[in-house]
Amino acid sequence: MFKHSLKEKWFNLEMHDKCPQCEQTYEPEPGFYFGAMFVNYAFSAAITLTTGFILYNFFNNPDTWVYMTVVMSFVALLWPLMFKYSRAIFLHLFGGIRFKPKYSD
Repeated sequence: MFKHSLKEKWFNLEMHDKCPQCEQTYEPEPGFYFGAMFVNYAFSAAITLTTGFILYNFFNNPDTWVYMTVVMSFVALLWPLMFKYSRAIFLHLFGGIRFKPKYSD
């Protein structure tokens, strides 16, 4: 789906227009991936709640600036991962694209 994996280039977010093997187009309609923002929002909310829970319970409820700094740091570091997975999940759920084993290597 993406031209480079996360292992190769962390911040390279270029996508193929079509699958190199089966020619399936990755953008069913213009603006399709605006819906992936909601999946990305769910990822961000999960990170925020988990980080807040850990800080509150294990670090004796630190100041607000500590919460903000830690949460923003985690979200910023994990942003490329969330971007790629939110697009893949949204495409799978709402794009009608399914994995076909005959095209795998």
